[in-house]
Amino acid sequence: MSEWFERSFGEDYLIVYRHRDLHGAYQEVHKMINWLGLPAGAKVLDLCCGMGRHSVVLADQGYEVTGVDLSDVLLCEAKKQDTDNRIKWIQSDMRELPLQGGYDAVVNLFTSFGYFESDEENMKVLYEIKRMLKPGAPFIIDYLNPIVVENSLVPFSEKEEEGVKIVQYRKIENGYVKKEIVIQDAGRDERRYLERVKLYRLDQFEEMLDKVGLQLEQVHGTYDESTYDEVNSPRMIFVGRG
Repeated sequence: MSEWFERSFGEDYLIVYRHRDLHGAYQEVHKMINWLGLPAGAKVLDLCCGMGRHSVVLADQGYEVTGVDLSDVLLCEAKKQDTDNRIKWIQSDMRELPLQGGYDAVVNLFTSFGYFESDEENMKVLYEIKRMLKPGAPFIIDYLNPIVVENSLVPFSEKEEEGVKIVQYRKIENGYVKKEIVIQDAGRDERRYLERVKLYRLDQFEEMLDKVGLQLEQVHGTYDESTYDEVNSPRMIFVGRG
């Protein structure tokens, strides 16, 4: 049986998340560049690049970018944005990358961590980030804030766009935030997808980073504020070095 992320990140994902655009990515990358402190031409790995929004913007800023994702559908969309073929696109599981490392920075964005059931499998991703980095090179992991997720979860939402009805059910269960997405449109069977992310609090994440040899330097709560507030910050954005 395939994993949830093998089923969920397909054509219907493009419908559910069509509101995410390059404008937001430009703002986020501008802040990331300040945190990373990289020179022009630096080699950057965008791990779980999805539709390539951030990869394209990083390339626009003069970096040598590699984008990795498991979904062939999302990589196809990413390649459409990379009209000048500036970016190296690779299809791979993030737990075992077909790369030698030597990157000046690794970024893992939009809650692309915590997809696996066991801590050991999730930590394989951190080990790969460590392996990809040059010694002392920076990384960014943009993850959700589990406390805010727990306190503000919306159990049900519904919207319709261009004749497509999207219903989402959300719950917290056994240490995961789970989302079921139901898509209905005329002339097609109903489709159902699951998204599941394991909830790690700050101290747990710090422990995992330390265990794999990644040095944490800063934790931001959004791309606009300087420090993480566990009660109010929507994100935990980890910035550190390998």
